[in-house]
Amino acid sequence: MRLVFCGTPQFAVPTLQALVAAGHEIPLAVSQPDRPVGREQQLTAPPVKQAALAAGLSITQPEKIRNNAEFRAQLEAIAPACIVVVAYGRIIPPWMLALPRFGCINLHASLLPKYRGAAPIQWAVANGDAFTGNTTMLLEEGLDTGPILLQETHEIGPHQTAADMFAMLSHAGAPLVVETLAGLAGGSIHPQPQNPDFATFAPLLTREDGRMDFAERTAHALYNRWRGFQPWPGAFTAFGGKKLIVHRMAVAAEPAAAGEHVLEPGRICVEDRRLLVACAGNTWLELIEVQLEGKKRMPAADFLHGHGIQAGVSADARLG
Repeated sequence: MRLVFCGTPQFAVPTLQALVAAGHEIPLAVSQPDRPVGREQQLTAPPVKQAALAAGLSITQPEKIRNNAEFRAQLEAIAPACIVVVAYGRIIPPWMLALPRFGCINLHASLLPKYRGAAPIQWAVANGDAFTGNTTMLLEEGLDTGPILLQETHEIGPHQTAADMFAMLSHAGAPLVVETLAGLAGGSIHPQPQNPDFATFAPLLTREDGRMDFAERTAHALYNRWRGFQPWPGAFTAFGGKKLIVHRMAVAAEPAAAGEHVLEPGRICVEDRRLLVACAGNTWLELIEVQLEGKKRMPAADFLHGHGIQAGVSADARLG
């Protein structure tokens, strides 16, 4: 097929490379503009641009596309049979949806209609789901509401993070897009409408999503949210009025030092130099590696020693 490819981050790169390898003609790749990155704010090309140039493809990076007459004329001159969209980060306007004969095909990292929206991988992991997957669909004006073309299911391991799933789903989705295009061209794939009754929303993450609420959430729920919010916003709480980032954690059994009483959520208990914190439902979380605001990340044992927190239930040290 004669294609236009739209994508921006690393998640989209395997699909672009798979389309090139499959022999599709791609006269144009479309990506968001170069952005400042890192502390030095160095202007950096997005991964899709880098991959497109490495493959010898032409690339364009319009800041806006909805009313961009020059961009529209460029695509109309190409007259693609299909436009493939993977994590482009822009809403596709109606004129672009109507342009290709086979429509605009999107790879979405969830089992639609579940987890429509900007962060489907993160919320699937954060909610403790055992499975997620990839969906190819026809784009329409609604948010991830278009007809489903193909789907594949993948297991989420109990200790896998969103970062792990990003890499896996990115590579698994590439052959699914190639298969989808072949099925559309051969007439073997027939779009199936989504059932809106089963739709859920996966909103863009905010920094506050990483705040640990020991009173409202069990240890297992907090651990799942930490897995889902990697690498950002992660998980954090407060200690002594300062932000405490938790880099590593695990669900723990109730410590013997806690005694027979249910402790207030957020209360610290130290057992065998392990930092344990009480959570909702009389559950316990072990904080393995932490970083206090303005300090380096360190093992919990070093943190405890540095703040003079003794073994047993601490009377004056709590989190949150």
